[in-house]
Amino acid sequence: MAHNILLIEDDTQIVEMLQNYLVKEGYDVSTAFNGVDGIALFRQSAFDVVLVDIMMPKLDGIEVIKLIRENSSVPILIMSAKDSDVDKAIGLGFGADDYIAKPFSLIEVSARIKAAIRRATTYSNAGPAGTATADQTKVLIFDELRIDLDNFSVSKNDVDLKLTAKEFEILKLFATNPNRVFTKAQLYGFIWNDEYYGDENVINVHIRRLREKIEDKPSEPRYIKTLWGIGYKWEGQ
Repeated sequence: MAHNILLIEDDTQIVEMLQNYLVKEGYDVSTAFNGVDGIALFRQSAFDVVLVDIMMPKLDGIEVIKLIRENSSVPILIMSAKDSDVDKAIGLGFGADDYIAKPFSLIEVSARIKAAIRRATTYSNAGPAGTATADQTKVLIFDELRIDLDNFSVSKNDVDLKLTAKEFEILKLFATNPNRVFTKAQLYGFIWNDEYYGDENVINVHIRRLREKIEDKPSEPRYIKTLWGIGYKWEGQ
């Protein structure tokens, strides 16, 4: 069964290029040339991945991401010619899962789409040696926090939390390896399945967003502890 891709981009040449390539790769691709039409398409059908440009008419990419995240955890990949850390922080901070800087290669886009779909549909158990799997421990409970590894759901005080695919993967990695220290390079390798090039901003944004959802006081985290100059570890019991 072909995966459904929603491409929201106002550059007609980029849309044509990506659509032709992704269709040849076996995807079903729906396209929109502005944010308003993109949201309308998203609400009409089910999609496996959303590719969205930042600078668009009528409704920009950030607003599109915010609207999608109101009720969906579908993987969202940002495409933008602005490749600064500030732009990455803004986009990822609102719930995007990955960032593709223009100009990009079609092979890179395809690889990132495949990785996003794989993470979202399987929450791969491939992790560091000794990691507890969903088959071994399906539900983890840390005081008021309940993590269901089988159903990919998290609740706090019996209230469901809406996590993105990457946020859940990070939480799962930490929670199944309590008190184990992970460097930023290790986190990037396990979660993004890619080589780490020192881009701390992507990791920092995801950790901050996750803390805002699971911690009572994100500025004084109880679960995800920072080891300055080293990385992070989970201190829940």
